[in-house]
Amino acid sequence: MATTNDLKNGMVLNIDGQLWAVTEFQHVKPGKGPAFVRTKLKNVLTNKTVDKTFNAGTKVETANVDKRTMQYLYNDGTSYVFMDTDTFDQLDVSPEVVGDAKNFMLENQDAIVATNEGRVLYIELPASVELLVEYTEPGLQGDRSTGGTKPARLETGHEIAVPLFIVNGEKIKVDTRDSSYLGRVSQ
Repeated sequence: MATTNDLKNGMVLNIDGQLWAVTEFQHVKPGKGPAFVRTKLKNVLTNKTVDKTFNAGTKVETANVDKRTMQYLYNDGTSYVFMDTDTFDQLDVSPEVVGDAKNFMLENQDAIVATNEGRVLYIELPASVELLVEYTEPGLQGDRSTGGTKPARLETGHEIAVPLFIVNGEKIKVDTRDSSYLGRVSQ
């Protein structure tokens, strides 16, 4: 148990039997009336986001979430297999739980796997990853300074928009939160 004064981003709360992650919170002390805490909560399983307001000092139930760094091994067609690097235990994770993280995962890459009472909640990747451009159309001469973009297929099979000067086989940095191009990686 914790109070609303203890809230932090990333904390997982158990509200009415559902797990909600705190994505934003703000303590508000109006001129009149009692203080309160305005929060933005994201359902861990459905990714639904809601705004919820608590009175300051209200007790909230926190969920025990175990976050472990695991190595992504492979996709066997029905699930993604991760290995705990300390115990070498393997864990099968369904594609629904992996979600968009599959667009940025390479075999033998580390990821954080969050579990609650033996159930996998979500996969957390670093904010950015380095991936090879598998295929993109060549940019046309004179397109270098227009600031336009073109589609590019990454080594994971995911397609993103890249600047026109990017070529096949080039390594680029990609934001895992919104699939945006962040820059070239010098080799």
